[in-house]
Amino acid sequence: MFNGEERIILSVIVFVYFVFLIVLALYMNKKTKTYEDYNVAGRSVSFFPLLLTFIGTGVGGSTLLGYMENGYSLGMGQQWIHITMFTCISIFALFLLKRIRSFGEKHKMVTIGDYTTLRYGEAARIPTVISILFSYCAMSGTLFVSIATILNVTIGLDVTIGIIIGWLLLTLKTYFGGLKAVIWQDVIHGTILVIGTTLMFAAVLRQSGGWQGASEYAASVGETDMLSVMNITPYEILIYLLTLAVFQFVRQDLWQRVWAAGSLKTARTGYWTSMVIAVAIGVFAVFIGVFGKYGLQIENIDPVLIYYGVIGEVFPFAMVVVMIVVLLAAVISSADSFMLAGASSIVNDIIRPNFPHYSSTRMLLWSRLSVLIISVIGLVLALTVQGLVNLMVTGTAMAVSGLLAPIMFGLFWKKTTKSAGIASMWGGLITAVIWQIAGHPFGLHPIFIGLPVSTLILLAVTLTTHKNETVRT
Repeated sequence: MFNGEERIILSVIVFVYFVFLIVLALYMNKKTKTYEDYNVAGRSVSFFPLLLTFIGTGVGGSTLLGYMENGYSLGMGQQWIHITMFTCISIFALFLLKRIRSFGEKHKMVTIGDYTTLRYGEAARIPTVISILFSYCAMSGTLFVSIATILNVTIGLDVTIGIIIGWLLLTLKTYFGGLKAVIWQDVIHGTILVIGTTLMFAAVLRQSGGWQGASEYAASVGETDMLSVMNITPYEILIYLLTLAVFQFVRQDLWQRVWAAGSLKTARTGYWTSMVIAVAIGVFAVFIGVFGKYGLQIENIDPVLIYYGVIGEVFPFAMVVVMIVVLLAAVISSADSFMLAGASSIVNDIIRPNFPHYSSTRMLLWSRLSVLIISVIGLVLALTVQGLVNLMVTGTAMAVSGLLAPIMFGLFWKKTTKSAGIASMWGGLITAVIWQIAGHPFGLHPIFIGLPVSTLILLAVTLTTHKNETVRT
C-alpha cells in the first residue's frame, strides 16, 4: 500500500508520536502524587479537557476501523449502532448522571464497585470486578490489534509483533501517567480526531459525487439496499442496543470522568457536548465505509483495510500522514482509558478492601501494577480472538449481563435488596459466560440470556426478601 520511502516517513512519524506521549506521561507522573490523582484526576477537571477526554474515550480504534469496515461490508444499516447509542446516551445524561455524581461526591467513589458495595454490601465487589474486567480487558485487546494493524499497513510489521509492540508502548504510557495524563493527552487526541474525521468525511463526499453518485453505482451493481438504514435485522439492532449502547450505563471510565469533573454542571455539559460529537464521528465512519465502496468504488480490498484505502484515494501523501496520526489518536485515547478503568477495579475493589492499612503511596504503586495486569490479559485476548467489533461486543455483553439490572434497579427502586443484587450479578454473569463458551446455542447471543436471567433473579429475590432486609440508598 505504501512504497519504501513512504514507509520510512510513516515509521518516523509513528515513533516520534509515541515518544512524545511517553514523555508527556513521564512529565505528568511527577504531578501524580496520590491514589486519587491517578484514578480520578483529583476530582477537579475543568470543562474543556473533560469535553475532549469524553470524545477521546468515546471514539476509539474500533470506531474508525471497525465501524468503517462494517459500513463497507454490511451497509448503512450499521448506523443503528449510533441510533441505539445516542438513545442510551440521552437516558444517561437526563436520568443517571446527576445521581451518579451525587453518590460519587458524597462517598468519594473511585469505581462502580464502590457503588454496588454501598448498595448491596461488600459481597458485591467481586462479581462487579469480574464483570468490569471482562469488558475492559476485551476492549483493551481490540486496541492492541488496532495498533498492530496500523503498524502492519504503514511499515509492514508482522501483526503479531505489532500487537506486542502496541501493547508495550500503550502500557508504558498508561503505567506512568494515570488519569491526569490520559485526560491532558486526550485534549490533543480529541482535537485531532474531530478535525481529522470531519476533513476525511468532507473529502469522501466531494470525490465520490455525494449521495447521488453512490446511489447510481449501487443501483448499477444491484445493491441499492446497502444504502438503506433499514438494511439490518431486528436481531442485530437488539444486540447493539443491549451491548454497546446500554453498556454506557455501566461504563466505569464514564462514571470516573463524571466524578473527575470539577462540578456537576461541568460533567453534564461536557458529557452532552462530547457525546453528540462522538456519535457524529461514528456516523461519519459508517458513511465513509459505505461511500468508499459505492462512491469511490474501492473494490478488491480487504474490508479491514478500508480506512487506508479511502485516505489513499482522497488525500495526497502529506495528508495521509496526518490521517495516520488521527487513527493513532483514536486508538491511544481509548486504550489508556480502558486499561485504567479495569486497573481501578483491581486496586480499589480487591487490594484496598483487603489491605486497608496500605498508604496512599503504596496504593498508587498498586494502581500502576494493576495496569500491567489488565494489559497482559488484553494482550492474550488480542493474540487469540479475531474481530474488533465482535470482541468488543462480547466483552460488553458480559458486563451488561452482570451489572445492568442491579445497578439500574438499585438506583431507582428502593426495595431492591442486598441478596437480590448479589444473586442478580452472579446469575447474569455466569449465565452469559456459559452461553458464550457453549457457542451461542440456538443462535442466541449471550446478552439475550444473561440479562433476562439477571433481571428475573433480581425481581424474584427482592420480592421474597424485601420485608427482611434494609439497604442503603
